[in-house]
Amino acid sequence: MPLEHHPLHREFPQYQSQLRSLLQNDAHFSRLAEEYQAVDQQVYDAEDGRQPLDDLALQGLKLQRVALKDQIARLLQQAGG
Repeated sequence: MPLEHHPLHREFPQYQSQLRSLLQNDAHFSRLAEEYQAVDQQVYDAEDGRQPLDDLALQGLKLQRVALKDQIARLLQQAGG
């Protein structure tokens, strides 16, 4: 299975305008998005072998990414009406 990043614009294609607006106008949303991107990069690097992590630590990062994605999804849905 090829490795891939999970950027927000690809995870939420139905919320592109809300995503742009919140990134520009909502500091809390921007911080969540930056944290999500950093965790996604850590997961990618670990799966690619660039960052050595044991399975438990990797699973923890993946759970953190899911939790951030859930928070972001709620904010996007609220912004979408």
